[in-house]
Amino acid sequence: MKFLLRLAFACLLSHGLAALAAQPLQPWLDTALAGASIRLPPGIYQGPAVITKPLTLEGDGKVIIDAGGQGTVLTVKADHVTLRGLTLRGSGDSHDALDGGMMAEGTKLLIEHNVIEDVLFGITLHKVTDSIIRANRIRSRAVDSADRGDGLRFWYSTGNRIEDNDIAQIRDITVTNSPLNRFTGNTIKDSRRAFNFLFSHRSLVDRNHLEKNSTGIIALNSNGLIIRNNRVMHAMDASGAGIALKETSAALVENNEIVHCAHGIMADSPMDPINRIVFIDNLIAHNITGVYFYGAKGGHIAIGNTFRGNLWPVTIIGDGDPMNDTWWGNYWDDYEGFDRNHDGFGDRPYELLAYADRIWIETPAARFFRNSPVLELLDFLERLAPFSSPALILRDPAPRMTTKATAGLSLPPPRQD
Repeated sequence: MKFLLRLAFACLLSHGLAALAAQPLQPWLDTALAGASIRLPPGIYQGPAVITKPLTLEGDGKVIIDAGGQGTVLTVKADHVTLRGLTLRGSGDSHDALDGGMMAEGTKLLIEHNVIEDVLFGITLHKVTDSIIRANRIRSRAVDSADRGDGLRFWYSTGNRIEDNDIAQIRDITVTNSPLNRFTGNTIKDSRRAFNFLFSHRSLVDRNHLEKNSTGIIALNSNGLIIRNNRVMHAMDASGAGIALKETSAALVENNEIVHCAHGIMADSPMDPINRIVFIDNLIAHNITGVYFYGAKGGHIAIGNTFRGNLWPVTIIGDGDPMNDTWWGNYWDDYEGFDRNHDGFGDRPYELLAYADRIWIETPAARFFRNSPVLELLDFLERLAPFSSPALILRDPAPRMTTKATAGLSLPPPRQD
């Protein structure tokens, strides 16, 4: 017992001495000339601190700035600021004040190779333009995801590059009224929404790895998004999805791997039927529902996608004609046709029909019983001896026979059936 007391006292003493040894960071910033480059000596520095002039602040991975549980660790209110090799920690707990590791406002900022941990919010960008946020490690706090802050939070910020960041255990990455940003090569895990776009048009989401989040990418009223080459995995929240698009038009979803999610892709019909949502060459595998379209007014084009191992490949909810959507050259693992002319495409169309599944498709309260033994038996009996015409969910006139198209393979002309 005495040993434990001594050990606890030693830990408290060492922590207290470290706190006493920490020196305020603000005097270093106040005395620096505009455009100066400050390479801080290794150690712990006291925050919060505010940068109000162009400068470079470097820590070489050996500098800790600790706000001691008060406010935001480091605030930037200037253009042409570079922050590199710093550890920011110990922010306050106010969601209203957006307490976090960093609050930035300006243009031509470079924020790279920093560690941001034990904070509420990670980096908040307010009216930041033409800046780079690269190769940072960001963690919030070990609380429920709804009680954390956003790892990255954009507000009226445009023309920025967010590259190669390691982000986990946050709430969301929230992008609000912030068009024309590029999110490439980031890893985001164990969070609520990896990307949450709100009224943020024409951004690029490319080569990101999103794993074990409630939802991978969600876009609301964000037109012209390009979502490509991403890997989205294990978004198994009951209402979650790999990619979810709502009231969003003219989006391109291309060459993504969407694996083991509650819904692989969720989308309503685009606001303007002319501005189609296009899905090309995606792998949609081992999801409960591969693609979930609600409000069946059409406006979707799906070409060259691979559907494999999904409990239900496609579900379309709402009034309308399923033929308003275009399906072409997709691979369906339950297709039972042949390719007698060896052109790489099935000799007859792929048609997805709903028999007893119409019960849970048309009655949301019945979805709890989806894939239950009773519905499975009823579906088997109706397929064996239909007592009503099944509902056509989709029709792909040229189903692909292999999971990957042969190089140079072109789609055949539409068949007249």
